[in-house]
Amino acid sequence: MENEKIIRTTIHAGQQPTEAQIKEIELAASMPIVPDEDAPELSLEQYAEMAEIARKRRSKNVKPVISLRISPDTLEKAKATGKGYTGFLSRLLDNAINDPGIVSKSL
Repeated sequence: MENEKIIRTTIHAGQQPTEAQIKEIELAASMPIVPDEDAPELSLEQYAEMAEIARKRRSKNVKPVISLRISPDTLEKAKATGKGYTGFLSRLLDNAINDPGIVSKSL
């Protein structure tokens, strides 16, 4: 490991890797995974436990899909915030519903 050096390369969207980069990736893919004290090999029980934790975490984050009518102006403003505007609207609604002043003003 002493003779190895880390090379960092940024590949931008749409950019094709060079032939040298492809060869390096293929070489890395053919190398065995060697567990060490920092990253020991996991047992099947540990994998199962981690899968169960991930499954529970995902089930907590599932948001129900609803249909909601909003004004065209509001939708236009939300879309103007860019990609992910539905997530933005969800967070905005979360913040507003937890603010008693906004709730009473909106009733």
